[in-house]
Amino acid sequence: MKLTVYATLIGALLAMTAAAQSTTPRKTSGNPLFEGWYADPEVIVYGNKYWIFPTYSAPYEQQTFFDCFSSDDLVTWTKHEKILDTERVKWANRAMWAPSVIEKGGKYYLFFGANDVHEGEVGGIGVAVANRPEGPYRDLLKKPLINEIVNGAQPIDQYVFRDEDGSYYMYYGGWGHCNLVKLRNDFKGIVPFDDGTLYKEVTPEGYVEGPCVFKKDGKYFFMWSEGGWGGPNYSVAYAIADSIYGPFKRIGKILQQDASVATGAGHHSVLHVPGTDDWYIVYHRRPLGETDANHRVTCIDRMIFEEDGKIKPVKITFEGVPPQKM
Repeated sequence: MKLTVYATLIGALLAMTAAAQSTTPRKTSGNPLFEGWYADPEVIVYGNKYWIFPTYSAPYEQQTFFDCFSSDDLVTWTKHEKILDTERVKWANRAMWAPSVIEKGGKYYLFFGANDVHEGEVGGIGVAVANRPEGPYRDLLKKPLINEIVNGAQPIDQYVFRDEDGSYYMYYGGWGHCNLVKLRNDFKGIVPFDDGTLYKEVTPEGYVEGPCVFKKDGKYFFMWSEGGWGGPNYSVAYAIADSIYGPFKRIGKILQQDASVATGAGHHSVLHVPGTDDWYIVYHRRPLGETDANHRVTCIDRMIFEEDGKIKPVKITFEGVPPQKM
């Protein structure tokens, strides 16, 4: 009888301890941010929430959908499943990659790559639209926005950027080339630049893929991924220019592997918390011991600027970042 009572008390104490632990606020986000294999994360603020739109990291034939994640504080994330898939994009059948998202006029637009397109094939960069950040999204054009190989750039890894004058631009490209295009206001096409051209190549030294652009203190920061996405040396470098067109002269790497933490740290996006001086880099990396190229996870770490405006090398961590509500 005494043993039964003792066991009951121990069980109750363990249950109380577990309950207390589950309700204790986490001190940091931890890395990875959420479970599952996800890569190429795009981070954005919609309203008072943080959102991440990643690639589902799997063999090409299994990359037929997108999930997204939302958070109030960068620490606890909610998964929103199948916000877009090949059932709703009839021209796409595989390799749905690297979402880039933006809000305009109360609508939410998701730009994506599909089909790992080569010359003469159907695929490239598509656009989907929804009434809510978490979708469901529908195909806006029923065809790719950009299908052709221009200036040697495979139409993937698009990054949509709104400049201060209200114009929308898109940087994109794989295979070591990056193009810049200007988007129509309804995102249903591209329009010529002032000189009449539709595409401008803005490829910096060392560029491979994964462009990302932001503006700070009047300067355009252009960032990209270097190395092979499936290897340990995947990394991020950057340049600074006075114009959206460049020229973008490489400054150096700011994100790369740490043999004690993870390998293959790359293909990122940047978060500036509104109303603060806090900047974060959201990226994917490969956990130590993982040999499958598709085994990538989404992480976040702080991004700090030097006094001269340049970016300090990022320290990748297991801890991640502390909670931060907007």
